[in-house]
Amino acid sequence: MDLKYLRAFAMVADELHFGRAADRLGVAQPQLSVWIRRLEQELGVELFDRSNRSVRLTEAGQAIREPVRQTLLAMQLVRRAAVLGSTGVVGQVTIGYPGASSREVLPPLARAVRAAHPGIELKLQSMVYGGFAPVQVAAGALDIGFSRLPVRHKDVSTRVFSYERVVAALPADHPLAARDTVALQDLAAEPFVSFPATRGSTVRDAAMRLTAEAGFTPRILQEAPDSYAILNLVAAGVGVTLTVSSVQHISTPGLVYRELAGEPTYLAAAVVWPKRSVSRAARAVLEILEQILPTPDRPQGRVLD
Repeated sequence: MDLKYLRAFAMVADELHFGRAADRLGVAQPQLSVWIRRLEQELGVELFDRSNRSVRLTEAGQAIREPVRQTLLAMQLVRRAAVLGSTGVVGQVTIGYPGASSREVLPPLARAVRAAHPGIELKLQSMVYGGFAPVQVAAGALDIGFSRLPVRHKDVSTRVFSYERVVAALPADHPLAARDTVALQDLAAEPFVSFPATRGSTVRDAAMRLTAEAGFTPRILQEAPDSYAILNLVAAGVGVTLTVSSVQHISTPGLVYRELAGEPTYLAAAVVWPKRSVSRAARAVLEILEQILPTPDRPQGRVLD
């Protein structure tokens, strides 16, 4: 089976449009159609339902999509291994990360891995919620994950790489926005915007814990799936929220951040990996992470771990 047929299939499956797929591959559309027909002949099935208006994967096309992707990935690793020889580290490392709070972590990691180990391919998988990482790492769905303490899964190892302050986010025209700091008790009567309760958000868990300690249960008016959406809703005046300092790069008009009054409170951001043996490539990435993001000193204040 010619690999160019598999590449052609993968591109058409992504685009669901022969013209766009041909452009991305740099070939004429008739040639692309020939490759797809030859692949279908070799397999003895139709892979696409074609009409004048649309292209859709058939059931057989859906079934082979992931095996084709894995085959093409394996060939990339073969090429890298051939170029680097036996001394190079070659492999794919899947890293799960929560969205907005990983903005400052991923670019330096990717650059450092490319420089030190060009044979390693990083597959970055956005999870949105850090609470998912330990379970996915333990199950083998991720090689490495970013999460926050506490991590209670017995089959994973952790290392703290950052401490994030818990801060309040308010509409800019909110009366409390005029203050330098905000006491948690002053938010008791406010509507809140929050992550969904059942999605594994460590930020939501921390907010619920802190508000309970302050003597109230927040009135959650609306839930949103990520920090960008939550903070946009806050800026629009829907409510207030508790978030972490690592998302303060989100500077939506109408949004302000304020420190919490009293002793600063932190969440500990951590790298998570399996306690069982990891691949040579994953071990190399963990070593680079420790170099560029060493464990900092524990801050003065309270750490929710």
